[in-house]
Amino acid sequence: MSDIKLKNDGWLVVADGEKALFLRNDGDEQYPNLTVFRELENDNPATRDQAADRPGRLNDGGSHRSAVQETDWHRVEKERFAKDIAQRLYGHAHKGSFNEIVLVAAPHVLGDLRKELHKEVADKVVAELGKDLTNHPIHEIEKLVLS
Repeated sequence: MSDIKLKNDGWLVVADGEKALFLRNDGDEQYPNLTVFRELENDNPATRDQAADRPGRLNDGGSHRSAVQETDWHRVEKERFAKDIAQRLYGHAHKGSFNEIVLVAAPHVLGDLRKELHKEVADKVVAELGKDLTNHPIHEIEKLVLS
């Protein structure tokens, strides 16, 4: 249970690195009624399924060779998805689609999202919650976040 309150027409975004739910409170602060109005899915296979080559190696000119750390393509895609969410929120904030927003995301995604938020969106954030709730039913999200 939390002390987060969301006014009527306030938005709640629930995200992880592969899915984002955009919800609107059709109720009020005391009796919230969340409705999904947009859902984004991002196909993000594991890094092993995205990389084709073995990690590279560096030669320092002598007899030493060092492996180059392999890029975590799965993590890179999660960061890109957070940026995409932030850009969409900016477009909606700029149009005046919402006055307040609550962000709920897996902790690392929340950090990525926070870095990418435009000031116009960040000024409307009334609460953040570092939890992955994307696979919970809406009534549970309501209960866990707004009760």
